[in-house]
Amino acid sequence: MLYAFGFERLGVVVSDLYFIDPDPLPGQATPERGVRLELRLLERGEPIGSIYAARPITIGRPLWRVDLLQDANAAPGTFDRTHHHPGFDGWVPGPRVFVKELSAAPLPWLAGKLSDLPALLKETGVHPDDVAEADAAGLRAAVPEITDTVRGLLERVWAGELGRPADGTGTGPVTSARVSWL
Repeated sequence: MLYAFGFERLGVVVSDLYFIDPDPLPGQATPERGVRLELRLLERGEPIGSIYAARPITIGRPLWRVDLLQDANAAPGTFDRTHHHPGFDGWVPGPRVFVKELSAAPLPWLAGKLSDLPALLKETGVHPDDVAEADAAGLRAAVPEITDTVRGLLERVWAGELGRPADGTGTGPVTSARVSWL
């Protein structure tokens, strides 16, 4: 499932995720499941054909990512693999950064990050001129809705409805996989 929140030049996309890392960190060889959120650049195209035509929308490159993940076999709310990626090299994320506060209270941590766009942009290395001033206000106002969406997706992952392997079983010899929009 994919949710998108669009502002002026920035957007937030959120999706459930099932992931088997082909090169796992020690102790993290089992599948992961949870929710991924990315801060992305957006492009708004012009209507094609007439003023009534649908407007093309491009969800562009990622700037920042948070993965609210846990061992797929763990009890709901474990968050033992929860991390973020403060920056990207084009489309490729930097290394996983584990933060104690993020694993302990993921939604308040996420809300704090999204509420302070200038600090988040500084952390990612993105110049503030790359986004519109209205992005910070729009994002800040949408934080409750975004965190409610993340919470709802997490609940559906924990219930077994989302964040599942492609074959739906999680058994078999698969050594890497990513089932998600993001």
